[in-house]
Amino acid sequence: MNENTKVTIQNLLTVKSIVTIVLTLVFAYLSVTLVISGEQFLTIFSIIVAFYFGTQYQKGQEVSANGSDKDQVSE
Repeated sequence: MNENTKVTIQNLLTVKSIVTIVLTLVFAYLSVTLVISGEQFLTIFSIIVAFYFGTQYQKGQEVSANGSDKDQVSE
């Protein structure tokens, strides 16, 4: 396995990613079994995806502002 694949797998195994994937699967199942309507699924899924990508974007902005992905301590 190359280094990029390892990093990708590690990123997918973060708590936020796992929660996003599980919630997507649960609400997809509930929509398919007609427990919730397609409109409700779309609303919930949109919120989940917007939150996930919004936090990923914010993290990327913090990394570019700091110059690294580590928190820098002011001395």
